[in-house]
Amino acid sequence: MILRTLQDTLEHYAAKYPIVTLTGPRQSGKSTLLKHAFPAYRYISLEDIDMREFATNDPRGFLNSFPGQVILDEAQRVPSLFSYLQTHVDKANESGMYLLAGSHNFLLMESVNQSLAGRTAILKLLPFSRREMQDGGVLPESINQQIYYGAYPRLFDKNLAPDEFYPFYIQTYVERDVRQLKNIGDLSRFIRFIKLCAGRIGQLLNMSSLAVECGVSVPTVTSWLSVLEASYICYLLRPDWNNFAKRLVKSPKLYFYDTGLACSLLDIKSPDQLDLHFSRGALFENLVINEFLKKSWNKGRETDLRFWRDSLGNEVDLIVYDGLEPQAYEIKSGATFQSSYFNGLNKWAALSRVDASVLHVIYGGTMGITTANGQLMTIDDIDKTL
Repeated sequence: MILRTLQDTLEHYAAKYPIVTLTGPRQSGKSTLLKHAFPAYRYISLEDIDMREFATNDPRGFLNSFPGQVILDEAQRVPSLFSYLQTHVDKANESGMYLLAGSHNFLLMESVNQSLAGRTAILKLLPFSRREMQDGGVLPESINQQIYYGAYPRLFDKNLAPDEFYPFYIQTYVERDVRQLKNIGDLSRFIRFIKLCAGRIGQLLNMSSLAVECGVSVPTVTSWLSVLEASYICYLLRPDWNNFAKRLVKSPKLYFYDTGLACSLLDIKSPDQLDLHFSRGALFENLVINEFLKKSWNKGRETDLRFWRDSLGNEVDLIVYDGLEPQAYEIKSGATFQSSYFNGLNKWAALSRVDASVLHVIYGGTMGITTANGQLMTIDDIDKTL
């Protein structure tokens, strides 16, 4: 088993809160992590029809039967149980009583926020980080392979090729998870919508254009995007327009939580195909930003990640607010450094009145150096940040 970085954070909060809630994409390894970190706990899946009926029809009896040290998987399946959990843990006044897991962020968090506010720590588990794959000896050799394979644990645990995993993942996600979140009648159109989103990775999100191409209304696009966000398929990176006098772009950018899934949606059939693919740069950018997200969430933190772009097209791909000064990153997939990589960073630095110490370029090469304009980094150097 590949050890997960989040385990230390999970154990830390289980010693302080009566309940720890773990959410994240389906198949990201939540159940495996909880079972491994807490082997003495009883594991109950509310996907099991009998258990779900027991918890629904007799919640007090259910909690009396499982009074503590219990992992409740797919907890959002029985939202009525959460009110009883609140009373139960308040009465017991103990730490680490229940570990809740679920893949539907919206459904799970709706129940948590209504009934368990102040009683639970909330953590998020994404597919493997590069550090986890390196330590586990499964990190693909090239950048193209890392983009193409993605990071879902099952690929490496069962030695599956991406085309043996992602098409079924998408089919299961649409037919099962989407129906639980929204009553979407035309699933084929929704799949087309997801594929269109994959073609817009790293781009400013234009709702009207997306609606026209998909043949639906803008409100429908907004609703469907909320479904993708709630089920950890994609996320929006917000622009940073604070404290600047010039006109700035205020539309978000779209990214996927896993590049392997995005490659499958883009019909990319092999790592070699990425060399000439129009999305190669965007997918590399997505891979890098995901690493920052994973590093933050594995520590149990919600680091503020943004991008900056002005009306003239000057841009910084990622700005990380996690300390006294924001750190700015330009992300380039090319393996050869060019001084022009720092152009957007220098524009932003002049407006922000910061020095070169907070400016970074992450590129597809293998050597990191310090330049007069800032730090040149490789993707492996991300682990030294935050």
